[in-house]
Amino acid sequence: MWRSSGGRGGSTFTPRGAAAALTCLSLTLVVIVGPPGYDLREPHAAAAAGGGGPVLSVYVGRLARERREVSGGSARSGAPPPPVERLSREDVFIAVKTTDRYRRPRLELLLDTWISENLPQTYVFTDGENKRLRERMGAHLIITNCSAAHNRQALSCKMALEYDTFMKSGKKWFCHVDDDNYLNVRPLLELLSHFSHTKDIYIGRPSLERPIEATESLSDTDTKQVRFWFATGGAGFCLSRGLALKMKPWASDGTFMATAESIRLPDDCTVGYIVEALLGVGLTRSALFHSHLENLALVSDIPRQVQVCPLSVVPGHLVVPRGPDTSAAVPRAAGRGKLMEKTSGSSETSLHQPDLTSGESDCFSTPACLPH
Repeated sequence: MWRSSGGRGGSTFTPRGAAAALTCLSLTLVVIVGPPGYDLREPHAAAAAGGGGPVLSVYVGRLARERREVSGGSARSGAPPPPVERLSREDVFIAVKTTDRYRRPRLELLLDTWISENLPQTYVFTDGENKRLRERMGAHLIITNCSAAHNRQALSCKMALEYDTFMKSGKKWFCHVDDDNYLNVRPLLELLSHFSHTKDIYIGRPSLERPIEATESLSDTDTKQVRFWFATGGAGFCLSRGLALKMKPWASDGTFMATAESIRLPDDCTVGYIVEALLGVGLTRSALFHSHLENLALVSDIPRQVQVCPLSVVPGHLVVPRGPDTSAAVPRAAGRGKLMEKTSGSSETSLHQPDLTSGESDCFSTPACLPH
């Protein structure tokens, strides 16, 4: 059993109030996070709990304070610090968790966009074999033999296999994303380059504005309460190999599922439990990761974000139907390396060829995030 920790009642602000606050302070929503040590407290997750004014006041004050700190810090420090280590795409293991029923509305779109450019380092973990996907992905399509249900056991089963496959790969970084995420790999590499893969690094974005509480089973009769932060899987997160090695007693060879059962929480919460509660390693927060819990229409500078879900809500991107056999609400890229865009003030649609030297090629329309 779990609940978000804090005072009884857990009051939060309404989505309409949050949108108004975010509009006033939209310039502070996205902060470029590279060097270690920057601590971003989460604004958006409070909308999931129901709400009142005091929390909104605290949130607005926090945004203003962070804006002053970031502005002041950049003025004092000048140029950002150099990378700790140089990374290539081959250094990162990207795990995409999906299920067979989302193959057409989600996964095929990702295969047509960012996965096609990053297939050597991307592995798709699903619960059903598919001949067409096997032809496209080969050994990078991993059949988990986990349940297709969206419950704690099935999610933890897939995460356990993601972890074990990464450990066998020898790569420096493990990054997990869901099948409704668009991943900008170039900004991801830039972000991770500011950390050493041999150190204990857990980077992502929480979905709650306070630590989660869980009941840990010590024996058949004994339990204890634990509190920890976790990076939501819906926004993606990354683990260094140095930290992943320390997780082995609670994560390798299927033990991840047993760990998840001991706290009765799903996969992303269990990762946070192992890292923070058991190993004592803090979560490094980054505002470059985004989930469907945010008002993504307010996110700017899309090509510099690490992960967005869904990018199609950003003004200027057109949602187009795939055909009569697919829902018209499903967006897609207009061919490899291109974006469908609406011309400002016009109903006409134009093709935009990205500048391959600027990193713009990493920016496509993505699938709409469906509720989990």
